[in-house]
Amino acid sequence: MQFKIDLPYILRTFRQRIALTWGIVLVENTLIAFIPLLIGMTIDGLLAGRVSELLWMVGILASLGLVAVGRRVYDTRAYGTIRLHLGSELQRRTSDLPVSKRSARIDMSRELVDFLEHDTPELITAIIQIVVSFGVLIYFDIRLGISSAIVVLGMILVYACFHSRFYTFNARLNEQREQQVDLLSAGKRLGVFRHLRALRRHEVAISDTEAVLYGGIFLLQIGFIAFNLFQGAGIEGVTAGQIFSIASYSWEYVEAALLLPIALQSWSRLSEITTRINSRHNGVLDA
Repeated sequence: MQFKIDLPYILRTFRQRIALTWGIVLVENTLIAFIPLLIGMTIDGLLAGRVSELLWMVGILASLGLVAVGRRVYDTRAYGTIRLHLGSELQRRTSDLPVSKRSARIDMSRELVDFLEHDTPELITAIIQIVVSFGVLIYFDIRLGISSAIVVLGMILVYACFHSRFYTFNARLNEQREQQVDLLSAGKRLGVFRHLRALRRHEVAISDTEAVLYGGIFLLQIGFIAFNLFQGAGIEGVTAGQIFSIASYSWEYVEAALLLPIALQSWSRLSEITTRINSRHNGVLDA
């Protein structure tokens, strides 16, 4: 039985390499998530004449640096090996297709690995930051936690309005990319120009849709930050360090939450790519 080439296939085939790098990502981002809280505690400690909090923060930052460097050294080698094997497997399966389509689909398959190498660690980071930030904010005031939940729900609903449009625009872009090698081989200047113009048109359509999407999400972020700062300043007995922590975690929360619609957008693109690279015909998509 020949399995479909998609993200679950890659995760099954290379589970040990991916599990190790994701484990390091968890350690790295758990340390990162607590930095604003440590800075706030350090501020209060220094104002009270203590240095123990400062020493703890320095030690954790040093550990974070070592973990981050080690992960990046390992990632380059692990995901490079995955790209090599995936490209070879895709070439074997699509050897009956024209060179132009095979070339484009091998390039597209690399985007699946790029998602695991770059986007997934960012998504893990976002989830950890959301969980930690939500916990800290709700600890300070329940209303800060409620506003956190509302802004994430709002972001997802805004993205839902654009999902089908992203899928369609990416399908058109990938359809055009599959023709590139054939057009270059033909050597007709006008044909190449029209091809590049078509690529530009599809890329502009995607970019314009992204601009409208993130403009709407940014408005939600502004309201969230403004509310949390106003609400935090009104907490009885709040200290300077606590205000800093509230401000920092509010900002990190919206930054992390912003990665959710970005990940969903990437998923729209990868869904179209997965359908395309598993097609055994010259057409755009299999029914």
